[in-house]
Amino acid sequence: MIGKIKSYDTETQTGVIKSDDRFYEFHIDNWSEAEAPRVDSDVLFEDEGEIATMVTLIGSYLDSKHREAVKSRKIAIALAFFPLTGLFGGHRWYLGFYKIAIFQILVTAATLGAGYLWPFIEGFLLVLGRIYKDKEGRPLK
Repeated sequence: MIGKIKSYDTETQTGVIKSDDRFYEFHIDNWSEAEAPRVDSDVLFEDEGEIATMVTLIGSYLDSKHREAVKSRKIAIALAFFPLTGLFGGHRWYLGFYKIAIFQILVTAATLGAGYLWPFIEGFLLVLGRIYKDKEGRPLK
C-alpha cells in the first residue's frame, strides 16, 4: 500500500501512516531506511490489520536508495528572482516546500510587497549553494 507518515515519536519509536482514510501504526523495527522516519514522507508498506510492516520511503524504493537530482537549481533561482513568482514563493512551490510558500505569500501581503526581500535573499542562497535540496532531500541539479 501507499501512504503518508502522519506522526512519529522518537522516544517510543512508533508512528502512524495514513492511507485511504485509514490509519496504520508502525514501529522502527518495521522501518527499512537508514534515516529516521519523517512526517509527511510518502511510504510504501504492507498492512497487517492496523499494523504497517516493511515500511519504505517511496523515493528510496523508486531510486534504489540513492537520491538523484530531479529539480533544477537554475529554475529555482529564476523563480526566486522573477518579481511575480518571487512575491508568491514560486521557488518554494517548485522545491516542494508548500507551507513556507504559503507563509511567504502571507508575509508579502501583510507587508504590502516588502516581503519581496525574502525570495530575493533566498535567490542568493540558491546561487551560493546554501539551499541545495528539495523537500524530499534530493540535491538540486
